[in-house]
Amino acid sequence: MKIDFSLLEGAYLRDLLDEPLVLGRTLGGLQESAALSDVVRDLERGVFRRVVLTGMGASFFALHPLFLSLNKAGVTTLLVETSELLHVMPEILDAGTLLVIASQSGQSVEMIRLLDLRKPVRILAVTNHANSELARRADAVVFTQAGEEASVSCKTYVCILLALQWLRGVLCRKNVARVTEDLSAAAPAADQYLANWRAHVQEAYAEMKDVKNLFVVGRGESMASAQTGGLILKESTKFHAEGMSSAGFRHGPFEMVRPGVFVLVFSGEGATAVLNKNLVDDVRKAGGRAALVGPDAESALYRMPGPWSLASPVLEILPVQMISLALAALANREPGKFDLITKVTTVE
Repeated sequence: MKIDFSLLEGAYLRDLLDEPLVLGRTLGGLQESAALSDVVRDLERGVFRRVVLTGMGASFFALHPLFLSLNKAGVTTLLVETSELLHVMPEILDAGTLLVIASQSGQSVEMIRLLDLRKPVRILAVTNHANSELARRADAVVFTQAGEEASVSCKTYVCILLALQWLRGVLCRKNVARVTEDLSAAAPAADQYLANWRAHVQEAYAEMKDVKNLFVVGRGESMASAQTGGLILKESTKFHAEGMSSAGFRHGPFEMVRPGVFVLVFSGEGATAVLNKNLVDDVRKAGGRAALVGPDAESALYRMPGPWSLASPVLEILPVQMISLALAALANREPGKFDLITKVTTVE
């Protein structure tokens, strides 16, 4: 069955197809400012007892790879959703805390209220808007170059994740030139993948036709893609999907596996890649449907460049975006069109 692609040709698709351009633009604009250098020196000197990473929605999920890398580097790091930080545990925000805030708009209600607490923390912001309240009030800022986004987070998400992957190199004192080189693969790889977006959506359309329950799962750095995937599928298509860890799926939701269940599994890196492949096999044996996203994927829809690199978490979200277009086509609706909310959340 063929898709009426004219149904998909709205703001969400335009933003999505803009990703290669804005990824290249964002990477080209990343540089270590004097203010950022001051933060890094104080981190090395032990001025900060802890680093707290915070955000909401996709910006929050994009922080997961940085959370892992900082802890691996010996930096005590917490990952706390901004609303929880604001209402449940503001006590951890003291003079010994470096607060890293990721927010594409820099204007969401939780972010403004957090800033209004006037806690004695140093703030390092990652945002898409230079004139936002967050950018004006932060001690150091890393800017993305996604431009204006009209719909559900797609190009702002990949740009903020790219910037955070670069920032991990700066904060962990890696070879920043090497980090930049690794990340330079993201834009051309996204361009190559999206050049075939119609074929990808057509394949996803056939895959999703009888799906009733959709899970997006991964481990390690792929948790960013898994959780963001579950979020944007609900938001862009009004289709219920869940993003979670692969291990978390085995602890309960696996019992739901039936012919109408589809599990999208990110292969990830290292030893857990084998565990993720095994999950795909086990879902299929139990009567469900599953696909592996990675270099060894069975189809071009799910195939990502290998081996694993800093660019990999940025690229993993692309198959999910194709699925979002397919699900919208199946529901005969324009993808990414807001019915009940707005681009920037202004009410808690």
